[in-house]
Amino acid sequence: MAIIQKHGKNSCPDLVCSKDPPPADQPGGPSGAQRKWVEHNANWSRPLARIWTVVLLFGTCLLYCARVAMPICSVSMAQQFNWSKRESGMVLGSFFWGYCFTQVLGGYVSDRVGGEKVLLLSAAAWGAMTAFTPVLARFCSQPIFSMTLARFLMGLLQGVHYPSLASLCSQKVVESERGFLMSTVGSGSYLGTLIIGGAGSLMLDVYGWESVFYLTGLLSVLWAYCMWKYLLKGEGPIITLESLGSGGSQSKLSKRHWLRLFKQPAVCAVIVTHLCTASTFFTLLSWLPTFFKDTFPDAKGWVFNVIPWLVAIPSSLLSGCLSDHLICQGFDTASVRKLMQFFSMGVTSVFTLLLCGTSTFPWAVAFVSVTMGLTTFSHRGVCSVFYFYCVLVSSALMGQHVTHDLSLSHSGVSVNVQDLAPSCAGALFGVMNTCGAFSGVLMVYFSGYLIESTGSWASVFALITVVNLLGLCTFLAFAEARRVDIDSAKVRYHNIHI
Repeated sequence: MAIIQKHGKNSCPDLVCSKDPPPADQPGGPSGAQRKWVEHNANWSRPLARIWTVVLLFGTCLLYCARVAMPICSVSMAQQFNWSKRESGMVLGSFFWGYCFTQVLGGYVSDRVGGEKVLLLSAAAWGAMTAFTPVLARFCSQPIFSMTLARFLMGLLQGVHYPSLASLCSQKVVESERGFLMSTVGSGSYLGTLIIGGAGSLMLDVYGWESVFYLTGLLSVLWAYCMWKYLLKGEGPIITLESLGSGGSQSKLSKRHWLRLFKQPAVCAVIVTHLCTASTFFTLLSWLPTFFKDTFPDAKGWVFNVIPWLVAIPSSLLSGCLSDHLICQGFDTASVRKLMQFFSMGVTSVFTLLLCGTSTFPWAVAFVSVTMGLTTFSHRGVCSVFYFYCVLVSSALMGQHVTHDLSLSHSGVSVNVQDLAPSCAGALFGVMNTCGAFSGVLMVYFSGYLIESTGSWASVFALITVVNLLGLCTFLAFAEARRVDIDSAKVRYHNIHI
């Protein structure tokens, strides 16, 4: 692993939240406060941590199964309920509206009551919502409104998943094993998309679109029940106002700090690039199943819903290894970031444009597979960056010191924020991710409008190409890898393993 030294003399092996026990003058007496703090922050044993890793991997897998169920079933639902492309885009995009609002809140609550409680409650809720989706669609006089509301609520409920994982990991996992847990659990996103793409497509053809939602929702609720029954030992996931208010005082970043930071061209470049990357990725994820159904109606759904993700998994690993290797060879960090982003946004634009003129199913699958594979050159390590981001945000809210070692491979824009502003990388990544989610909403909806207005998918692929090239040019022109933040007094940084 290449190591970039970041303003610190002492090395620290892992990401650690340094939490102090409650003061002795808290209500309930010093012994009670100390006992509660120790119980809440006791680390898992290694065997127990391995069990939780497997359970959380399945949970993340089911999370993405439930998330991707709607894009896979949207064509059949649109035919049944007579939705236009614009209305389909509204339903698909509404998820990201909800997803924007609960990320920081999820971490904030998890730090105070325990990430396992938030995970349990949210999984039971979004699992039940998924299972009841066909019921809401059939028994509502206006399915377009009920489905839009359902997807918005799904976004709200699923938005807390990764922050809760981050909080749970920081509270219960020893420092030397946090990277392993988060990287393993994060792989559930690819696994879930792969499973729902294959099994969901087969169920859609044989049993109808309702079966996809029923099975995914029931499995998610069953997962939440098993976690409650066997890992939490039936302990009630009760969240009280008292527990929410006992996490510590909040610290605030000064307005002057943020104004000076946003005046830096490199910071603006990374925000714009992430916005472009996220919006194009969300658009492809939401509309590709519809594209294949419209263009190749006789094609098997499991083929185009599985093969691109089979390519994406090794591609994501390749990008991380390549990035590590180049940095180990002494290449400039900023140059490596730009190279990875060139593959992610520049080369993919070529294959996206090729989709405009393809007329055969095998070539279309090949072009989409290359596009999705190269896109991971930017998204590689998003889950671990999410971990980094959520722990930093929650630590800033609670006024804690943080030292870190992000011992996972990264490549493009997703990690560049850590190069630029380590003293507030969590909050800055939150700004980036929220902007990306909002732009994803707008672009998914606007793509539906373009398809309906022009009757051609070429306009959508051209839009994706333009947005990609805009982000790429911005990143190549202004991106840097040197620190541009100002106030690093509240958070101490030592080594970033990239």
